Amino acid sequence: MKLTSLPSKRETIRQNMIHVRDRTLELFNDCSREEFCQQAHPDFSPVGWHLGHIALTESLWILEHCAGEAPLFPEYRQLLTADGLRKEERQNLPDCSIIQDYLETVRNRVFKYLETAPIAQQERLWYWLLQHESQHNETIVFLLQLLRWGKLQESISLQLRDRLSPLSSFNTNISDAMVTISAGEFLMGNNNIEAQDNERPEHLIYLDTYQIDRFPVTCQQYREFIEVGGYQKAEFWSEMGWQWLQNNPIAQPLYWRDSPDWKEHPVCGVSYYEAEAYATFTGKRLPTEAEWEKAASWDAKIGEKLLYPWGNNTPNSKYCNYNTFIGHTTPVNLYLNGQSPWGCWDMMGNVWEWTSSLFSEYNGFEFYPYRGYSQVYFDNKHQVLRGGSWVTLPWSLRASFRNWYHPWVRQILVGFRCAV
Repeated sequence: MKLTSLPSKRETIRQNMIHVRDRTLELFNDCSREEFCQQAHPDFSPVGWHLGHIALTESLWILEHCAGEAPLFPEYRQLLTADGLRKEERQNLPDCSIIQDYLETVRNRVFKYLETAPIAQQERLWYWLLQHESQHNETIVFLLQLLRWGKLQESISLQLRDRLSPLSSFNTNISDAMVTISAGEFLMGNNNIEAQDNERPEHLIYLDTYQIDRFPVTCQQYREFIEVGGYQKAEFWSEMGWQWLQNNPIAQPLYWRDSPDWKEHPVCGVSYYEAEAYATFTGKRLPTEAEWEKAASWDAKIGEKLLYPWGNNTPNSKYCNYNTFIGHTTPVNLYLNGQSPWGCWDMMGNVWEWTSSLFSEYNGFEFYPYRGYSQVYFDNKHQVLRGGSWVTLPWSLRASFRNWYHPWVRQILVGFRCAV
């Protein structure tokens, strides 16, 4: 295997950073001052804060930690650091143009340093930064969706059929069918340079035979739960889930679209508790993250782990709905070429999927680049999500990638599939 030369790695990093920054800045083309500063939800910072935090993080890790430079714009540090102010105190932001000037100033200095940076020693950090911005990019998208939800529904409904018609020939029938995953060991996790600390180390794990849904749960399937009074019947809910529901009375998913056009789309905007209740209603359960990853990435015929359900080819629009190419969810049976070796569809992109696993470290975990990135969340209070969404950028899209949220969060672009 031919090793990539250092100049090539340097240029690849540079081009990737340009690409992700272009995608981030596009999100603010039509963002009003009110949207820039407003909290869409108490659990999340304003979208403008995320933009500034991206600049601060890049400056901190590259210019300060690596290049040894003094902090740029220290007056923004308390406002834009993750542990500086409470989220509700982050709304008093500079204008978007000022934050963008901050981004550009930092980026110019970073690229100057990149010309001579010791990439062989720092490559993992640069890929971590790419993913850091990618993750905040996704947060910005769903926060803007929250702020604009009513107008967005109307806009998407008008364009839905026209935008999806060229792909509809790939459709196959959706059913409640499950696939059987045979017992045995598989490789879980990822040791590659781009893998986050919580994905490491790669390790063998044994699973008994189980079954998992071929498709994510669709809006049409979830409608049955709503129509039988699922939100009013305690027998479907865990004790914690039912208590949450009493304190947060709801009757449908957050991003619920009541239209035949959406019946084959995955349900989106459900809490872990809602997903768990639906699974109980159907006599199933949510898969563990190990079960999910094996179904998504293990090719039992050759005894090898794949980076993606379809293989090791870089993601593109033939395989899944990601990178905001379409701008909303798609039918779960759209991407024939994206199936896993077991015949599971839509395991990458479209919507994140809840698992029954609490976020915790793998044996041999070592934090990187700092303790607070993953380790602080190993608190038995966060559930693991897998698979990515229609927004997820390619640097955070792989079968081993682990996302995590509190079980009551439903503002993210999340659905689920079931197992038995």
